Amino acid sequence: MNTPSARPEPNKRDTLNRLLAAARENFALKGLAGARVEDIAREAGVTKQLVYHYYGSKELLFSTVLDDASQLIMNELIALEIDGLAPADALRKLLHCCFDQYMQDPLLGALALEGIRYHEDQESRPSSFTSQSPALVAKFSDVLDQGIDTGVFKPGIDARLFLASASLLMSGGFTNHYTMSALVGFDTRSEEGMRIWREHSTNFILSSIMGQP
Repeated sequence: MNTPSARPEPNKRDTLNRLLAAARENFALKGLAGARVEDIAREAGVTKQLVYHYYGSKELLFSTVLDDASQLIMNELIALEIDGLAPADALRKLLHCCFDQYMQDPLLGALALEGIRYHEDQESRPSSFTSQSPALVAKFSDVLDQGIDTGVFKPGIDARLFLASASLLMSGGFTNHYTMSALVGFDTRSEEGMRIWREHSTNFILSSIMGQP
């Protein structure tokens, strides 16, 4: 008796990849409410019935897209090599990585904003983000503790509060593009705007925790 493989067969895996790529773009550009399963299926080269066969509903498909995006982001951050760096340099590298993921993927900001609405509107199933968050918090906590022990950072920094605040500031130019651009007077998604926001956010965050010289 053959044991079923835990991984999709090559043809199915290719189909799922095309389907998720089409869904990702549609959800980012049109939102959950505006995206249509018929359009996603057509762009992926599959039938609408097959989409429902795999995912059951548009909401579950969207949740899967969010989960995949979160997993890629978290995996990159958790695996980022910072050993041997001074605490401030290690933290700067981590913060830049947070920002650069949005800069390199023009759909990520809109997708993240739509994901915020989705998770706030209903009780969501467990995701890669929630399951991997402790590992990311631990990575930031290690860097902060090293900086505190050497007097580089202020004592008493809560790693979770720090990470949450830093994430909001680093991603704000993408997830709240209209408001941020209006306030600062430049397009935070333009090449020059992203460069300015990246360095301003990083320097602002680091300056808030630096110890006395």
